[in-house]
Amino acid sequence: MHKPELEELAFHHTLLGELILRRRTVPSLDNAEVFEIKLDDAFLMSSLNTETEVALAKIPLKQLGEGTHDVLIGGLGLGYTAKAALDCANVRTVSVIEVLPQVIDWHRRGIVPLGRWLMAEARFKVIHGDFFEWALSHEAVTQEDLPQSFGAILIDIDHSPEYLLHPAHRRFYEEESLRRLAEHLAPGGVFGLWSADPPQASFVRKMEAVFDTVTTHEVEFFDLLRNEPDANTIYLAHGPRK
Repeated sequence: MHKPELEELAFHHTLLGELILRRRTVPSLDNAEVFEIKLDDAFLMSSLNTETEVALAKIPLKQLGEGTHDVLIGGLGLGYTAKAALDCANVRTVSVIEVLPQVIDWHRRGIVPLGRWLMAEARFKVIHGDFFEWALSHEAVTQEDLPQSFGAILIDIDHSPEYLLHPAHRRFYEEESLRRLAEHLAPGGVFGLWSADPPQASFVRKMEAVFDTVTTHEVEFFDLLRNEPDANTIYLAHGPRK
């Protein structure tokens, strides 16, 4: 039976807009199946280009010291950051906070590629909630039975610190909110943030006011669907300033 080249698997009206999950068959790539997420008219992510989602886990987790660590991720998406974190030998648990219950349901039903694998992994937990509300609250930690602190906190929610999925997210990218987030890091912990845009000097300065060390990593990849090179940014920070 011939599969359609583009198939809509799910459509939802959500608090962030119209959420669409679709599957694309790409004849030029040996009929590879590609899963895509869109929010309104914005393209969020694809299972074809996952290099930077994986880098969001691998780059920060390489910076951690000895032992095993608890990891918190803001945003589930297609699950590639969570999977990459679980694949790291120094990771004890991975918890994800996801604001859209529909995305969690896709994984539980196994209609996205990594869904069944993640949900069967004992070290993995996904929580329906607003990551930014959690980041600014100490009470939310005990309410959700999460670890008291994390070796790494990784975020892949907005397109960038300037290009937001919702205007309410803007307050998170200020110094005061970053300080609150830093309080959730264990000693020696790292904070990683994904961005589709090049490094933004204004946001780096805010991070430098809060954290001991701040670096940016531009991750280059080749977009097979658009047939052109591209790059995303990983912001990385170590420990709050004393």
